[in-house]
Amino acid sequence: MYGPTVQAREVRGGIHFHQTPVVPARPAPPRQLLPVPANYTDRESDLEALDDLRATGLPLIVVSGPAGIGKTTLVSKWLRALSAEFPDGQLYADLRGHTAGDPARPAEVLGQFLRALGAGPPPADAVELGALWRSLTAERRIVIMLDNSFTAAQVRPLLLSGPGGLVVVTSRRRLTGLRMQGAGFHQLDALGTEAGVELLTRGIGVDRVAGELPAAQRLVALCAGLPLAVCLASARLATRPRQSVGALVDALARNTDGGRLAALDVEGETSVHKALDASYAVLSGEAARLYRTLGLLPVHTFDAVIAAVSCGESLEWAVRRLDELVEANLVEDIGPESFRLHDLLRIHAHGRAVDDDTSAAQEEALRRFCDGCLYTATAAQERLTPVQFTLPRIYAYRPEIPLPFGDDIAALGWLDSHRAQLLEAVRLAAGRGWYDTSWMLVDALWPLFLRLRHYTEWIEAHKIGLEAARQAGNREAERQMLNSGAIGLGAAGHTDEATAWYRDSLRAAREAGDPRDEGQALLGLGACHREAGRLDDAVGHLNRAISVWEACGYPRGAALARTTLGEIALAKDAPAEAVGSFTRAHAALVAVNDPHDAARALAFLGRAGVRGGAYEEGMARMKEALEVFNGSGAVFWQARTLEMLGQSAAEHGDRTGAEEFLGRALTLFETTSPADALRLGGGG
Repeated sequence: MYGPTVQAREVRGGIHFHQTPVVPARPAPPRQLLPVPANYTDRESDLEALDDLRATGLPLIVVSGPAGIGKTTLVSKWLRALSAEFPDGQLYADLRGHTAGDPARPAEVLGQFLRALGAGPPPADAVELGALWRSLTAERRIVIMLDNSFTAAQVRPLLLSGPGGLVVVTSRRRLTGLRMQGAGFHQLDALGTEAGVELLTRGIGVDRVAGELPAAQRLVALCAGLPLAVCLASARLATRPRQSVGALVDALARNTDGGRLAALDVEGETSVHKALDASYAVLSGEAARLYRTLGLLPVHTFDAVIAAVSCGESLEWAVRRLDELVEANLVEDIGPESFRLHDLLRIHAHGRAVDDDTSAAQEEALRRFCDGCLYTATAAQERLTPVQFTLPRIYAYRPEIPLPFGDDIAALGWLDSHRAQLLEAVRLAAGRGWYDTSWMLVDALWPLFLRLRHYTEWIEAHKIGLEAARQAGNREAERQMLNSGAIGLGAAGHTDEATAWYRDSLRAAREAGDPRDEGQALLGLGACHREAGRLDDAVGHLNRAISVWEACGYPRGAALARTTLGEIALAKDAPAEAVGSFTRAHAALVAVNDPHDAARALAFLGRAGVRGGAYEEGMARMKEALEVFNGSGAVFWQARTLEMLGQSAAEHGDRTGAEEFLGRALTLFETTSPADALRLGGGG
């Protein structure tokens, strides 16, 4: 457990702005190995067909077929065999073309791909995003699998620009519109009887099938030759070793209107639904409840913690139930502590929840999910930014689970690895009218956005959070969303919009008589003026922020404003003035126990000292600040400090030291800030 929150707001500093991105140095090849299930049946003719398409030199191949036909498994197996041809890596994305929610946006997928290739946080602008992708892949030999694609338009922005790569698309649709991009096509058909019986044999054994071969053949026919349906049927038989294959055939036949499984309808969903019902019927009551709950959640992957929280059960309970679902082939184990439901399984699980659970039980599960996200994200926030107190948290179902992290690095890693889940919780809470939960979740994501700079998500989340705070009638939360969101807008280069948000915040703060928020808005407006090159206006706003904060007894805010004033003085080549600002800021931040911002002020103080002629003392201060950033995992500020060290060494005539510092800075910028990498690398 962690301590109670405190009803106070702290200034959110560290405002930085995004510029034109850069293509980073090529990192180690990214890999996402796609598991091939043991019960996969070799489709030799289909593999040969894909080989034939590949031999023609096509850069784009579309594999289509009905739901549950085995497209993903086939392509995964084929691409594994081609790994040597693509030494620069393999990338995978589920485009969610047939899930209950919206299909994946191309920008979302490009962002994931760019981060996997070492480009760092992607630009927010779609044009810049596409340009960076095309530039980064122009000469790479990589293979990309775009799974569950919905339309040709969804695929086109994700195609490679160079001749050495390969993109393979799977879809329930034929996607003939991709002919314009030179695609080759392969339609995957249902399993034949022999292949289907082979798949069933792998699930329940040779002796059992041989003893009832006609029934086994009938079972494959009832499953319409769908590998998914055959696997599910074999899973049910495996859990009932004394049940005959013929008995299962009779049971499946009785569960259809015509005395047998219906023929495929709407790309196979009818037949699979019946097979899923049969497997669901043999689950234990607890596993069935978890299955239904998972079908309700707005996530595409999940772990045992999410499962436990959403059901209001212990972690041990969730682990046991997930094991049962995996064994029944109703949940896929896709990696360390990570699971997912096939999109058809999600539809089925959701339907079972609607049919079997009350609306109150469904709402409770979703509320528990959101509260679990809020609880853990808030704990990470309080660990990472303890000096920045949060507004009080409200829980309908406060979780009783161990926190999945024990230090700052792990807390930040958890926020980043669960970013998609947390944003879905923000959207879900807002959509359900749980407005307080929605804006609280956004507020809890502050350290994630500040340190890792996911600009697109930063802006989207705060727009939702701002509206949620307004719907909740919480003016304090509204100002919090305006200020935090404006920082993200400014960092992404949307200076005009950021200015508008700060002005709204300033007006609201003055109406509420809240000097802390008034100072925050003035600080933000000063940063916007500075970014626009209006330095005199920037100084005026920053000095007003200092006056407001000093009058209300808030030294930390005044120190952050003085840090920005010092940066302006450095830009004006006034090192003595900058030293004065940074010295006062550093002392105040140390006094209020804000190590991160104190280290920022110290790094700048060292740089100003060097500019003023105190080389040795200035370098020592910057190196001291660097140690703080190394210990906290603040990679961006590690890079900034190394850059200042390199500049200082170069000015002092230490060419070797300068090259070392600047080289290290460039390497770090390439993973955190492409704009700064471009600037430092000489491209802008």
